[in-house]
Amino acid sequence: MNKDQVKGQAKDIAGKVQEATGKLVDSKSQEVKGVNLQVEGKIQKGYGDAKEVAKDAIEAVKDAVKAHS
Repeated sequence: MNKDQVKGQAKDIAGKVQEATGKLVDSKSQEVKGVNLQVEGKIQKGYGDAKEVAKDAIEAVKDAVKAHS
């Protein structure tokens, strides 16, 4: 797991808490902020996931090159 995946997951969780708190205290602005934070988190986690896929692909290519050398 890379830092973008971890930070993204943390933002998503924090956003869910903020959204729930907004519902509890009947604050639409807090709910919206929570949803926005969740979206940011999901985007950041997706970016981290893509970085991991790319890193794994690069390692696979390196391993294939070594095997044929």
